[in-house]
Amino acid sequence: MRINQYIQGQPCWVELASHDALAGKQFYADLFDWEIQDMPIPGGIYTMFGLTPDQDAASEGGDVIGAAYQMPKEMTERGVPTTWLVYFAVDSVDETVEKVKAEGGSLSMGPCDIGTAGRMAMFIDPEGARFAVWQAGDHIGARRQGEHGTLCWVELASRDPESAKTFYPKVLQWTSQAGDMPEFEYTEWLVGDKPMGGMLQMNQEWGDIPPHWTLYFTVDNCDETVAKARKLGGKECVPPTDIANVGRFAVINDPQGGFFSVITLNSEPNT
Repeated sequence: MRINQYIQGQPCWVELASHDALAGKQFYADLFDWEIQDMPIPGGIYTMFGLTPDQDAASEGGDVIGAAYQMPKEMTERGVPTTWLVYFAVDSVDETVEKVKAEGGSLSMGPCDIGTAGRMAMFIDPEGARFAVWQAGDHIGARRQGEHGTLCWVELASRDPESAKTFYPKVLQWTSQAGDMPEFEYTEWLVGDKPMGGMLQMNQEWGDIPPHWTLYFTVDNCDETVAKARKLGGKECVPPTDIANVGRFAVINDPQGGFFSVITLNSEPNT
């Protein structure tokens, strides 16, 4: 399905900072059948991921769904892992910056304009989870949803869910509700009346892994995608597992150590 607009608070873009962007982008292109378009930027290359354009794509920016770039050497030397970052659409980046600061988060980059594409900023929430926001100009974000290789869900792993349920609604105007997970407590994030993400509480089994956001990509067949990832050099962190009334998911590490989830949904994702 083609997307022409995002509203305040919706996930709108994903971006991979990789220790080896050349190898990393090829892994994802092969895994999800993404197309690759390299764009020169100061200091390197910004790779746009996309799906085969549909009939309506024409000159509207193509069917891009995310991007990747080489992580700066200084970040790699500090031990920052290969990481996926989610961007949320906002009406005003500058107003969001002030809200984040007021609620105990911190600004890690920006705010700044990206040419005529839009305005962005990156943040760290009060627990240390990283996220970004995007105020659209010429570029609204991902152009496709609801099909193989597209983002369908974002999930916060938190050690203090009650704090997160205060922070994110005030910053991004979300609401929350209890999710239908009989085995454990789960929170769903809503924009308007539509769930678009979730949150689970980290326990001792998570060890010293810091709070973080995880991205879920829709796939036609979870098991086949995991097997393909293994052949491409990825690793299975969580094997294909059924989620009652939702679908079948798995967690994968790419060859550079970046993690993400794939899911075959029982029904169409919320859009």
